Amino acid sequence: MNFLIRPSAEVAIKSKPVRRQQIRQLRQNVSKILRRVDDRIRVEGSWDRVDVIVPDELDSQPLVDRLACIPGISNFLEVRDYPLTTLDDVAERALAVWGEALAGKTFAVRGRRTGEHDFSSADLERLVGSVLLAQSGASGVRLKDPDEQVRIEVIHDRYHIVERRFEGLGGYPLGSVETAVSLISGGYDSSVSTYLTMRRGLRTHFLFFNLGGAAHEVGVKQVAHYLWSRYGSSHSVKFISVPFEDVVGEIMRSVDHRHMGVVLKRMMLKAAAAITQTGMAKAIVTGDAVAQVSSQTLANLNVVDRASEEVVLRPLITMDKVDIIRTAEQIGTESFSRNMPEYCGVISSRPVTRAKLHRVEAEEAKMDPSVLERAIESRVETPIQRILDSISTPEEVELVQTPGVDDVIIDVRHPNEEERAPLHLTNNEVLHIPFYELNQRVDELTADCRYLLYCDKGTMSRMHAGHLKASGVDNVMVYVPA
Repeated sequence: MNFLIRPSAEVAIKSKPVRRQQIRQLRQNVSKILRRVDDRIRVEGSWDRVDVIVPDELDSQPLVDRLACIPGISNFLEVRDYPLTTLDDVAERALAVWGEALAGKTFAVRGRRTGEHDFSSADLERLVGSVLLAQSGASGVRLKDPDEQVRIEVIHDRYHIVERRFEGLGGYPLGSVETAVSLISGGYDSSVSTYLTMRRGLRTHFLFFNLGGAAHEVGVKQVAHYLWSRYGSSHSVKFISVPFEDVVGEIMRSVDHRHMGVVLKRMMLKAAAAITQTGMAKAIVTGDAVAQVSSQTLANLNVVDRASEEVVLRPLITMDKVDIIRTAEQIGTESFSRNMPEYCGVISSRPVTRAKLHRVEAEEAKMDPSVLERAIESRVETPIQRILDSISTPEEVELVQTPGVDDVIIDVRHPNEEERAPLHLTNNEVLHIPFYELNQRVDELTADCRYLLYCDKGTMSRMHAGHLKASGVDNVMVYVPA
């Protein structure tokens, strides 16, 4: 059993030197991935094709699953290889392989030859076609749009009969284009945009801005590892985690609330640019889709982009949310993203939709620049192969529907949320500590009191309570009103 791989159409139309280089890269990628299944697998080919030679006893399905996820492949064929003797022998082999599958269907025989032979491709097609028509139970031959196509390729003194045809990802071979760093939050948009960048052949590092503590990072690491292991494991990349809670806190304290969202995006872009300038990448990838949220109007995107001189790629820029979610389902990230807590680190009241650069820069000037510098310097870069080894699960926390009289409630919501929907409790003290300040103020919590964290959806409070417990703060629970 062998596989014949056809490169994507865009590879096929390149000039011969470029095509040769990209096919070489594709062969290397296929070899790296398939040899992890069995090191006896051989990957060969010429400047316009890739051949995979597989030991007969191997199960083909694991190889099919991997080939279907390798960028740069248009389609691939599972073939059986035989020594060439006579055309009658070819016809008998074709009947053995295709006989049952053609019953009641129309078909066409597609022949192709390489080398010198005493018959033409047309001769091959006519003879094999006549035998299949007479003995397979096929309803007839149809050269245009048949139900099935029987592909036979003669290469010098051997021939292939195609048993199955599979579609590939398309795009370019990973590593044949330049390198990018993708901003990933684990949600639908950033996961799909990262996948599309990888599919386009860019070796893609994962850049995560941590707004929600270690629990958020765990989820994003899982998404990133899935994307890499399924679509990009031919190349090693890094998962870069930048602690951004202090940056969020500085924005909250210093920036006009209408400009907070745009400023946060610019801070992320500045940090990403500083990281790419170390030589790691040539472009920054984001999951922006025009007008999806207030920070993604054309005016705001223009202001955001002025924060960096690096190339910013936005694969989703014209996609609808429904299409993005559909793509997430197809590539396998939907279940991750659906369960990913949303960390709206900056919640603006009446956010600006037509930001002016000079106004945004004036707001940023109020911030302490050392906060962003420390965040960049504190980043942790981990080889993607090892990120799952570093994941620790936060402690389980108890949920409380009715607080005791002596319980102290900690409202971890953003101040704007508190203002719009105040938490009123008759018998309990309520502390207002936004989630981004919890780590800095944990020393204020006394050991002789039970604290209940609260937020509207319960997500943020559970995550932070779990990690406070994991760090040794045992008297923390979560308030979930009945």
